[in-house]
Amino acid sequence: MNNAKKKFMLMAARVMTVMTVGSASAFTAFAAKTTTAKKDDPKLDDITSPIIDLLKNVLNVLMPLVAAVGAIFCVSLGVKYSKAEEPQEREKAKQHLKSAIIGFVLIFVLIVMLRIATPYFNKWMADNSPAD
Repeated sequence: MNNAKKKFMLMAARVMTVMTVGSASAFTAFAAKTTTAKKDDPKLDDITSPIIDLLKNVLNVLMPLVAAVGAIFCVSLGVKYSKAEEPQEREKAKQHLKSAIIGFVLIFVLIVMLRIATPYFNKWMADNSPAD
């Protein structure tokens, strides 16, 4: 069970790294575009669309993955709770189960919020970019 948690944390760290690198490269490309205003420079949409597509693909994979890992982890914690014989072990397992449920619900809600907010962020960036 501890191994599953480590794998999940490693996967989450990789996803956050990909998202951070993508955001940083988009910002760098956007900053380069605004400082050197040439006629042959790509438009903002040309820069952001691959990043938005990558984000959508990652989120499409992440939603069922988080749900599956959360369900398996919570079931294993529930089994641990039901097998606990001493009151201290039961209370500890109960607290771990509550924390896991809250954590996975929070992750799921944040993923949904990111999916909803992505078009608005894209529109905001397009509205605030310098006109060509």
